[in-house]
Amino acid sequence: MSNKSLTLGHYLPGSSLLHRLDPRVKLLSLLILITALFLVKTFFGFFLLALFIMVIFAVSRLPWRYFLRGLRPVLYIIIFTLALHFLFTKGGVVYWRLGPLTVEEAGVFMGTFMTLRLVLLVVTTLLVTLTTSPIAFADGIEFMLRPFRRIGIPAHEIAMMMTIALRFIPTLMEESDKIRKAQMARGADFETGNIFKRARSMVPLLVPLFVSAFRRADDLAVAMEARCYRGGENRTRMRELHTGPLDYYGLATVTAIVLAVFFSGV
Repeated sequence: MSNKSLTLGHYLPGSSLLHRLDPRVKLLSLLILITALFLVKTFFGFFLLALFIMVIFAVSRLPWRYFLRGLRPVLYIIIFTLALHFLFTKGGVVYWRLGPLTVEEAGVFMGTFMTLRLVLLVVTTLLVTLTTSPIAFADGIEFMLRPFRRIGIPAHEIAMMMTIALRFIPTLMEESDKIRKAQMARGADFETGNIFKRARSMVPLLVPLFVSAFRRADDLAVAMEARCYRGGENRTRMRELHTGPLDYYGLATVTAIVLAVFFSGV
């Protein structure tokens, strides 16, 4: 998979309402929507939340292809979730039978339900990552973790690590694609054979990838030390975060929609 097909960790600059929201508001709204997606119990509730997420998507002015690409990495998880529930969740009408294996009504319901939840979780997360710059994302995470500093949790360091990890996902995917093509040019076969043979064939790919990742991490550490990076203490920012009326309206809208979904009995 090339880095062009991966949207996680990418930021698309823009001037939409979603781009202009404070990152703290976007992260808090994301937590509210994720909580709602885990608590909703009916398809109608999912439909209402999906409709609201589609409205947010329209406001963000993001291309559809980025969301379709964002679902590719979890495609196998979606297929595995469907198969697991279809075959092992029992109850209701039997739709299909092959020896001891059956696909029953309860399995179809739960499989579809969990798949919709997974898709909406991915799309909602992409809405935040694609419209928030890495620096603003780090500042927002640090602000969310700041109350935990009283119990010894290093908020700034955790936010920095999460942001660096998110930022380096596309870089490592690009490096993996280059190494894979180089190994295939030398005769490596990653496509044929059983699962054990394919696992062994990944060794020539994983070893140089880990070496490259450690080298990049060492270069980044040297660069940060050369710039006198000393963590979050007494750190200043070129652009301070400020909330305005638009941020309050956005957070109030998300909260009101989620509460309306739950008060509707779904």
